[in-house]
Amino acid sequence: MDRRVILFALLLPACCLFAADLPKPDIVVAADGTGDFKTIQAAVESIPATNRDRVVVFIKKGRYREKIRVDASFVTLRGESRERTRIEFPQLKDDFTAHPDAIGPAVINLNHANDFVLKNLTAENIADTVTAHAFTIQGTGDRTVIVDCDVLSHGADTVSLGRGERGRYYHARCNFRGSVDFVCPRGWCYVTDCNFYVYKKTAAVWHEGMSDPDMKFVLRSCRFDGATGFNLGRHFVDAQFYFLDCKFSVKMKNKSIYRLIYPLNNTRSTEEDIQRNADLDKQNLWGERSFFYNCHRDGGDFDWFRNNLSSASGSPRPEQITAEWTFGGKWNPENRAGPVIQQMRVIGRQLALIFSEPVTVKGKPRVKMSGSGVADYVSGSGMDTLLFGLASDSGGEARALDLNGGAITACEASATFRPADLSLRVPQRFTTRFYEPFRGNALPSRRNSTPSERCRFVRRGSIVGEFLQANLARASLAEFSSLE
Repeated sequence: MDRRVILFALLLPACCLFAADLPKPDIVVAADGTGDFKTIQAAVESIPATNRDRVVVFIKKGRYREKIRVDASFVTLRGESRERTRIEFPQLKDDFTAHPDAIGPAVINLNHANDFVLKNLTAENIADTVTAHAFTIQGTGDRTVIVDCDVLSHGADTVSLGRGERGRYYHARCNFRGSVDFVCPRGWCYVTDCNFYVYKKTAAVWHEGMSDPDMKFVLRSCRFDGATGFNLGRHFVDAQFYFLDCKFSVKMKNKSIYRLIYPLNNTRSTEEDIQRNADLDKQNLWGERSFFYNCHRDGGDFDWFRNNLSSASGSPRPEQITAEWTFGGKWNPENRAGPVIQQMRVIGRQLALIFSEPVTVKGKPRVKMSGSGVADYVSGSGMDTLLFGLASDSGGEARALDLNGGAITACEASATFRPADLSLRVPQRFTTRFYEPFRGNALPSRRNSTPSERCRFVRRGSIVGEFLQANLARASLAEFSSLE
C-alpha cells in the first residue's frame, strides 16, 4: 500500500512568515515583580541543564545586583535597554578563592554553556581596583556571542572565556573596559566594531592558542584608548593576533605585542623565573604571530603595525578575513539565513520535516493539508527533524506550513535572529510505504553516539520507516533520540 504526499512550494518569502519584532521571550525578569522572576539567577536556574532549545530570557530595565551562573546551553540573555538594564556585582578573584560559592568568580559565569548569547545590556564588576583580577564574564562553552553590550571592570580579565576548555567566541558593537589583559580568549575569537579602554599600562588584550596552530584572535574596526603608555597586547603561550582597520589612541606605547618573560619587574632572575620561562618555551612553538592591515594611530603610526598580512599563513587578503574565515568555515555567527527544509517524509500517520540544522519550535505550528485537514506539531524541537501528526481524515496533499502564531528558529548562537525558511523552492513528490516491523541492525545507543550522530541515523532510508512504524505508538522522534 502506497501513500503519496505532495508538499507545495510556499508562495510567501520567509520574512513574511514572521512579525517584524522578535518572538515573545520565553522568560521575563523584572526587579519590580512584573515578570516571571525577580532575579536573573532564578530565571536561568529554571532552565534544565539538558536544554537543547533556544530559550530567550528578557531582562527589563533595572539594576540587578547579583551574580549569575548559566549551566544550560542555547540561552539568550537579552536586555530591554543597553544603558538601563544593568547586571552588577563586586567580585574579586582573590575574595572568591578565599570564600568560594556555588555561582562562580565572575558576575556572569558560564559552566559548559554552549551557544550562549548576551545582548543589549550592561554587565559590570563594580569591585574598585585596578590591581587584581575582577572577572565580569568568565567560563566555558563553545559559540559564545556578545553583541551590543557594555562589559566593564576596573580589574584584570574582564572577559575571560575558555578557561580549561577552549572554544569559539564572537563580539560585536561592544564597549570593553579593564586594567590588564581584559579581553583574553582561549581558542578562536572574532571581534568587530568594539571599543577598548585600558586603565593600566600593562596590556589591553591577550590570547592563548597553544593547542591548535589555527587558533586566532581577530579584531576588526576596533578602537583602543586608555592610560598613557598602555601596551596593545601580550601573550604567555602560543598566540595569533590579527588587527584590521583598527584605530589606536595617541596614548598607546610604541611597543609591539610581546611574550611575557619573567621576572616582570626587570629585576634579577630567580631559579623559579628561569624554570617558568623554560616551561613557557615548550608552549611557544610557532613564533610571534601578530598581523596588521590598515591600522592607524592618532599622532602617527609605528612601524611594528605596518601591513603584513602576506606573512600570515596562507597570505589571506583583507576581504577574506571574516568571522566565518576565523572559525574555519565551521561557524558563521554573521549568517542571516535561517534553517531551510531539506526533506519531507511520511512515517505512518506522521509527517517528518527535515531541516538543514537543529531548530527551536515555539507554539504549535501545523501543516495544512488539502481540504480542511491539518497535521499538528508533535515533537522534535531542538533537533533537525520535526514531526507533525496526520489526522485520520487528512487528504493526501500537504499545502503549507502554518506557524499558527508560533515560530521556528535556529538553535545555534548567532549575532542576529534567524527564523527558519519554511518554503520549498520547487514542488516535490514523496512516496513512503507502510513497512513491515523493524528487523534491521541495532540502533546507535545514547552511550556510544552523540545527539547529532543519532539525528543523522534517523535520516537513513527504510530502517527509519520500519523502526518508527513499529514503535510509533510508544516513541516520538524526540524520544527516539534518547532510547538506549
